Amino acid sequence: MEQDTAYAICRFSDIPSQRAIGFQLMIVGDDGAPRPWPIVIVRWGRQVFGYLNRCPHNGVNLDWERNQFLDTNGTKLLCGKHGSTFELGTGLGVDGPCKGQSLTPIALAVLDGDICVTGVTLVEDEDEACDEEA
Repeated sequence: MEQDTAYAICRFSDIPSQRAIGFQLMIVGDDGAPRPWPIVIVRWGRQVFGYLNRCPHNGVNLDWERNQFLDTNGTKLLCGKHGSTFELGTGLGVDGPCKGQSLTPIALAVLDGDICVTGVTLVEDEDEACDEEA
């Protein structure tokens, strides 16, 4: 399996600056079996950051309502269940039950105006992520 493949998730312009959007993807696991791979992509100006959409405290998704990932100031990722907050650029927990723990980073690249995930193998039939952000 190719680990250097880049999978386009959405257009860079699909995520407004200072916003975060979740995507439900399917990844090919180490055992070759497909499994759900929920991720969150944050855009801050020209930068993008990606994390597994899973709180390190107990494995729940971060968003308490669809695509509600940011705190009230819009400057940190927030676990809607426990109130833990995480730095946008590093995923480091700065407050709440996850203080000192980190979100799992996702490798991203911006190629030809697309935000792409790299370093993984996705189930390509499920790679319709851009349609899911509406």
